[in-house]
Amino acid sequence: MITMTFLAATEGRPVDGIAGWATDLMEQLGAPGAGLAIALENLFPPLPSEIILPLAGFTASQGKMNLIAALIWTTVGSVVGALALYGIGAIIGRDRIRRLVARLPLVKIEDLDRTEAWFAKHGAKAVFFGRMIPIFRSLISIPAGVERMPLTKFMLYTTLGSALWNTIFVMAGYGLGDQWHKVEEYVGVYSKGVIAVVAVAVLAFIAFRVVKSRKGGNGGGGAHRAGARDPERDHSAF
Repeated sequence: MITMTFLAATEGRPVDGIAGWATDLMEQLGAPGAGLAIALENLFPPLPSEIILPLAGFTASQGKMNLIAALIWTTVGSVVGALALYGIGAIIGRDRIRRLVARLPLVKIEDLDRTEAWFAKHGAKAVFFGRMIPIFRSLISIPAGVERMPLTKFMLYTTLGSALWNTIFVMAGYGLGDQWHKVEEYVGVYSKGVIAVVAVAVLAFIAFRVVKSRKGGNGGGGAHRAGARDPERDHSAF
């Protein structure tokens, strides 16, 4: 998680780093600047919405931006960024993904088939709740595009999930005022927890596949050795 750098002592206004860049963008463009920052955050996940959204609320609390406009524009930015990633997924397409998976070690086409089946059944919920999970907030749009999820459904659930997430953080920044950066401190724990769970899941998957692969190899070798002993038994029988 990217930490805050320097804050102006009098107002709590960021003057450096990503927060300083986002503040300049909002002060120059107003609420559309907040929307632009969030659209870029969707495309480049290292830009943290946990900083940009509370900062938009803080800027609104200073009277430099309308609060309702901030909520609307940040949601518009989320949808625009998600649509761009959906388009990337649609361009990549299902066939290219399957060819790529076929070349990957430890990953099987059956895994992709199960994932596709799961997404076909739970895609709407994945898009809605995925908007509230770090990293997945952006990435969930790509499989939606690959699977050609109906665009109206994708936009509906993206808008609803984004509006909920954005409203919570913008209002938190608005209410905290010059202490808005505390939001990032608390959410940082949540983000790190999500990353840790994903890392453990990936490692568990790799370990499972490696062990299964070795057992399969040993089983094949055992069968071969068993087959090699048969001629000896036959010979002794004569």
